[in-house]
Amino acid sequence: MKRITDYIASIPLFSGMSPEHHDELAMIVVDQEFCRGDMIFSEGDAGNGFFVIIDGRVKIFKLSFEGKEQILHILGPGEPFAEVAVFTGSTYPANAMALEKSRLFFFPRKAFTELITSHPSLAMNMLATLSFRLKQFSHMIEALSLKEVPSRLAAYILLTSEQNDNAHSIKLTVSKTQLASLLGTIPETLSRILAKMTKNGLIQIDGSMITVLDKNGLVELAEGEMRL
Repeated sequence: MKRITDYIASIPLFSGMSPEHHDELAMIVVDQEFCRGDMIFSEGDAGNGFFVIIDGRVKIFKLSFEGKEQILHILGPGEPFAEVAVFTGSTYPANAMALEKSRLFFFPRKAFTELITSHPSLAMNMLATLSFRLKQFSHMIEALSLKEVPSRLAAYILLTSEQNDNAHSIKLTVSKTQLASLLGTIPETLSRILAKMTKNGLIQIDGSMITVLDKNGLVELAEGEMRL
């Protein structure tokens, strides 16, 4: 059975740290479990710490005044979230919900900032993670404001396939409703675009698996050089 320190050692955020540092982190971590649909925190709640996903998936989202949901991130094992709270001590800027049964490590802000003070390398790791998340946000804002939905979907498929071991296929781990929200559209529009992509020979769909048949075509679509 894996120990808490073994899990901590496998988290990218804490890579390069010594076993002694992992032991110190294990002393402050709070091991939590959430069922599917459980709210982890709501926008405006006190930002008293951050989380790392050990098992399961979590969506980070905001709600408009009309109740429309906009998904900002869908995160999986090894990924941290709500890290901004560590540096600002402010409220959480969005909502977090478990998409399935999930195990999370919670790191209280006060205890964690004390560790950062004595281990600056930990702060550098966190800043690198935050910088990457900021880059993702900038790409998402650009896509939502400047690109049409087919271009957003093509870019999503390309990015996800590049992050997988098999660069030619991806497995959708979210529902079409959730993916549509992530891309700023509705499920019906998403289904029509997937059908057109299939008809044009760009992709092949088998259940939740999407296989890239024409990468160059997807790149042209993502960059707005081609239309469906």
